[in-house]
Amino acid sequence: MTHTPLHLVAALEGAGWHPAAWREPGARPRELLTARYWVDLAAEAERGLLDAVTIEDALQLQSEDPFAPDDRTDRVRGRLDAVLLAARVAPTTRHLGFLPTAVTTHTEPFHLSKAVATLDHVSTGRAGVRVQVAVRADTAGHFGRREVPTVSRDRHDDPEVQRFVADQFDEAAEYVEVLRRLWDSWEDDAEIRDAATGRFVDVDKLHHVDFEGRSFSVRGPSITPRPPQGQPVVAALGHAEVPWRLIGRSADLGFVTPTDAADAARLVAAVRSEQADAGRAEETVHVFGDLVVALDEDEATARERLQRLDEWAGVAFTSDAHVFTGTPSQLADLLGEWQQAGLTGFRLRPATLPHDLEQITRGLVPELQRRGLFRTGYEADTLRGLLGLGRPANRYAAQPTNA
Repeated sequence: MTHTPLHLVAALEGAGWHPAAWREPGARPRELLTARYWVDLAAEAERGLLDAVTIEDALQLQSEDPFAPDDRTDRVRGRLDAVLLAARVAPTTRHLGFLPTAVTTHTEPFHLSKAVATLDHVSTGRAGVRVQVAVRADTAGHFGRREVPTVSRDRHDDPEVQRFVADQFDEAAEYVEVLRRLWDSWEDDAEIRDAATGRFVDVDKLHHVDFEGRSFSVRGPSITPRPPQGQPVVAALGHAEVPWRLIGRSADLGFVTPTDAADAARLVAAVRSEQADAGRAEETVHVFGDLVVALDEDEATARERLQRLDEWAGVAFTSDAHVFTGTPSQLADLLGEWQQAGLTGFRLRPATLPHDLEQITRGLVPELQRRGLFRTGYEADTLRGLLGLGRPANRYAAQPTNA
């Protein structure tokens, strides 16, 4: 039987996704704010031939409550800027893609466009960005630019809250459109660099994007030449209809959170419907399933380790994504089953770092390779290439005419 190889992304978050991960014997809590720690994680991910890593970020401190701050002192608090961190780490690797998280709600697309373009240049074409909205009132308070309603579990179905959340995702879609136009605002050959004639740049190949939308007015051009990939990869995480719409309208890669194979099929269908409604049915939009993974060589050890982490945390671990506890072989079974539901890859969130990342690269990957479900070597030099995405033509460049 012929299998379609899977794509794999590792989601890097502090000491791991379990709140007690920093207390594990193999954890490196004193190094979380050092470049070496993240360089080592990226090297391990590349050792396992993974497509990319995502790096979590936010505009407020981590919290047990997704809607409000907390005062806990027994959890990791504080983090580095994901885009800046990726720009530091990416040049230490050769093939691995980088998808740092960036919040669209309180930042300017012009700034992010040049930051991600810079990441693409310093990584020689392996950059992307995971766009994220911020709907918390305390986050808005850091900037003082907009009034934000209080969002909580109790008010989730409140029409005011629903309208606000939908507005933020609509704004994110507009934000991505501005990013894409700015990345195209320099033609590929705009830089001449001809010392003999004294011409470094052809100004006729720099373009004003002149974007006027509901949320943004951006003239352009960018100050950073077109990225090596033309368009760095745009990713988004979606749990419901509104963010699925963002994926379908604007992203190259969507992360969803299925609970089983049937749910995976439902989520893929939802994204494909949004993609078709946006007129993108013929484009490649990957849909990856998100899972938190706690892996060991035998299932009992994995469960005992998770139980120990829960005891340290004082509460059983839960997540927005399915939590898988078991062996790499058992996880390979699940991934193969969910792939048949239409997922083209997976974003795996290691419960602890570096342990569960190493279980992915040294246990899961060889098992998938034995099953013909994963690459045995890197076959492309760019992130778009690894994902099977073509290099887009520049929207502003004059198109050649047939003679």
